[in-house]
Amino acid sequence: MKNNIKSIAILFTALLALSSCEKKKEETAKPEIEPKVETFLLAKEKLTTELRLPAELTGFQQVDLYAKVSSFVKTLKVDIGSKVKKGQLLIVLEAPEISSQLAAAESRLKSMEAIYATSKSTYNRLYETSKVEGTISKNDLEMASGKKNSDYAQYQAAIAAHKEISIMRGYLEIRAPFDGVVAARNVNLGTFVGPAGKGSDLPLLTIQEQSKLRLAVSVPELYTGYLHPGDEMSFNVKSLPDTFTAKITRMSGALDLKLRSERVEMDVHNTSGNLLPGMVAEVLLPLNAKDSTYVIPKTALVSSAEGLYVVKVVNHKATRIDVKKGREIDDKVEIFGDLTPNDKLVKIASEETKEGDTINE
Repeated sequence: MKNNIKSIAILFTALLALSSCEKKKEETAKPEIEPKVETFLLAKEKLTTELRLPAELTGFQQVDLYAKVSSFVKTLKVDIGSKVKKGQLLIVLEAPEISSQLAAAESRLKSMEAIYATSKSTYNRLYETSKVEGTISKNDLEMASGKKNSDYAQYQAAIAAHKEISIMRGYLEIRAPFDGVVAARNVNLGTFVGPAGKGSDLPLLTIQEQSKLRLAVSVPELYTGYLHPGDEMSFNVKSLPDTFTAKITRMSGALDLKLRSERVEMDVHNTSGNLLPGMVAEVLLPLNAKDSTYVIPKTALVSSAEGLYVVKVVNHKATRIDVKKGREIDDKVEIFGDLTPNDKLVKIASEETKEGDTINE
């Protein structure tokens, strides 16, 4: 019995000692310290980047020449590669029926001119005679006037018909609409051509202006705001080692509905003739920001299911600010949002940082 009491006393003493130790540990334990978070002050800067895009060279002007009237090729004065001047005669066509129609129209014109001259002369004589009272009846004078006016209308119709046939006769001569080069020829002597049927399948000739070329490039929507008419850019083609320069001349001002890109054109003066229409070029477009923008390290931008945002520190508390992303260069990215200069942002942000979390700087 004494041994049992003694054992219980020893156990009780050990429990008291253990409890006392645990209490001392709790009293001496220090509160957990939040890890330090690196921050930086937001600032604006001008971001300059370059964009490489494929482009195509085309003739500044290009036209396919077709026959206006059904005819045969009588004379062919040029061939592929021929340099032509504006107004130069290229092809002479032959259509005998048009010549016959023109001769008939000339005869009718001369006939109507003579008839009108006679009726006009008759009216003038009657009018002068009618000045003497009682010599010419009013009805006769009116009939002569009506005959004169009718013949004049017929004469004008003959003039119009003759002009129409003359114009059709002029269509038998194909002339160059501008200075250029014959890029394609699809006819030979004796070929039947016309406005319809098999003779109209292909153009007679294709003329290109090659002394001046268009360089066209489609710029994605994200970068259209950085380009302006007059901006200079460089380009090169695979077949030539040289680097060429050109300035933006035209911008479409609208996005292509399929590609969501804007067509940008540059004029290229091809004085040496080394560049050819149809060449594929690689264009280096400088994207210079017009104004300074907010630029941050890529690590400070968080992309989550909730969207893009940065973590702003206000009174040691985390605040999420939604932003939109612009251009990227190396380890930097351009952002747009409800921010002001010198805002304090977390440099290495993540989704684990919640709204209102304490930030230990």
